[in-house]
Amino acid sequence: MSFLPRVVALNRKSFVRTRTRKWGADGRLAVQGVNKRSGARAGNRVALLMIGFVVLYGAVGARMAQYGMERNDDTASVAPPNRLLASRPDILDRNGRVLATDIRTVSLYAEPRKIVDVDDAVEKLSSVLPSLDRKTLYHKLKANSAFQWIKRQLTPKQQSRILALGVPGIGFRPETRRFYPAGATTSHIVGFVNIDNNGIAGMEKYIDRQGLSALAGAGLTVDQKMQPVRLSIDLRVQHIVRDELLAGMKKFNAIGAGAVVLKVDTGEVIALASVPDFNPNNPVHAQDKNRLNRMTAGTYEMGSVFKTFTTAMALDTGVANLKSSYDASHPLRIGGFLIHDFHNMHRALTVPEVFIHSSNIGSAREALDVGIPRQKAFLKRLGLLTRMNTELPEVATPFTPKVWKPVNSATVAFGHGLNTTPLQTAVAAAALMNGGKFMEPTFLPRTEKQAMAVSKQVVKPQTAKDMRYLFRLNVMHGSGGNADVQGYRVGGKTGTADKVVNGRYSKSKNFNSFLAAFPVDDPKYVVLVSIDEPHRAEGEWGFTAGFNAAPMVGAIIRRSASALGVDPKFAVNDAATLVSQSTLSD
Repeated sequence: MSFLPRVVALNRKSFVRTRTRKWGADGRLAVQGVNKRSGARAGNRVALLMIGFVVLYGAVGARMAQYGMERNDDTASVAPPNRLLASRPDILDRNGRVLATDIRTVSLYAEPRKIVDVDDAVEKLSSVLPSLDRKTLYHKLKANSAFQWIKRQLTPKQQSRILALGVPGIGFRPETRRFYPAGATTSHIVGFVNIDNNGIAGMEKYIDRQGLSALAGAGLTVDQKMQPVRLSIDLRVQHIVRDELLAGMKKFNAIGAGAVVLKVDTGEVIALASVPDFNPNNPVHAQDKNRLNRMTAGTYEMGSVFKTFTTAMALDTGVANLKSSYDASHPLRIGGFLIHDFHNMHRALTVPEVFIHSSNIGSAREALDVGIPRQKAFLKRLGLLTRMNTELPEVATPFTPKVWKPVNSATVAFGHGLNTTPLQTAVAAAALMNGGKFMEPTFLPRTEKQAMAVSKQVVKPQTAKDMRYLFRLNVMHGSGGNADVQGYRVGGKTGTADKVVNGRYSKSKNFNSFLAAFPVDDPKYVVLVSIDEPHRAEGEWGFTAGFNAAPMVGAIIRRSASALGVDPKFAVNDAATLVSQSTLSD
């Protein structure tokens, strides 16, 4: 009899107790009753005992399951073949260039029980693999186990040299390793995998979430040739964007920079880069704080770039037109706050003047005329208040005011008090350039027909025409002149935002941006460049976005326009053409 039935039987015997004895009519001794209270207590003890066993064995089982799911390079267990040799699909750019692919490699393991001389083995292996920690290696080879990983993913040269050592108890296992031919150029988009070839960032992680990880776990991807995944990215443009970001970051001594090129009619991301970045082939620095993807995983106050949406809001709701004017002759007081202009004109400004002179006062008055409910609704339609929906997993949620008071409405109007991701800003601008249709961005190819199926009309077509006119006007006569590229009719808006440091706005640290579209009379692409904490460049007198972010946009457009299929056009009366397309009259 096992332990548990014995305990139950003994308890049952102890439950039955006679309270009184009484002789029956047949002369036999009859049991008068049973101590019910004592029996109930004993029953509870048995129940508690059984629960205890269940909890004990459940805890042991859970712990064993936990150990089984852990993936540690130092584990003594042998990784299953479906993990070592699992295939992943190639990742290609829109033109078929390879961005990620599988290559075959080998990993070094040891069978400690077969090691004859541990000290000699440590000495020989360290001579080929000097990066190995000798103490750790010694403990691995000394362990009483059948298997220990020594070094994952060796080079052919390392494998050849170790074979020549002739150390008994040492062997090699074939593995699949991920290789990224473009290196750091596409790191924030493509992402990377861990040592077991599981996607943990970027589009690699997205692919796993689409069912690849489940197939790999079931062993259905071993040595399988898989259909490649084609992205919307153009590697040529991607290289140009990253190159200009690195150059700008160096020139302006900034701590970081980011840019995106977005196709306005489809919402396709053609290029997106953030520097500093990392090498996905050796992603040891990928988690460094300063190497995050600033374009999607970071949120920022976008400064005067946000006046684009405030002006569009005033025009779209009908509270203003291009001939309306706002008093900007003196600072605007709201509650206990005073709103000033960086370049005070000391007079009333028309809507185009509010835009090209980047008037905080005029923008605040536009927002106050619209009203808080309509302001929030408009920004929400443009996707600026909610988390962006796209394939890339690293997407941050915007930070919005908990309570919208008139002062919040005014500051949001000129880009303070509301944090969004730069990519969201570019996506919202695309809706103002393509006739008013909002569509979530995608890193996968999308046709115009597919884009129209998922798009929403968020502003009037006339509003989009007016904003194209104001964009071009600002490049020709406002702060965006350094972004202009002859023949490509660039339009845009600058933004110089003071950064918040220790709860206060800093006067020496800025987050600068330039939001552009080209060719602005019939926009094909939106380009946004942001530069984090830039300094005045040698030979320059200004530090605002017009002196750093704007020329970086111009350089990207100048170098990439031909690759994007945009032909230059030269017109004598560029401004007059734009005016004819706008609504300067009532």
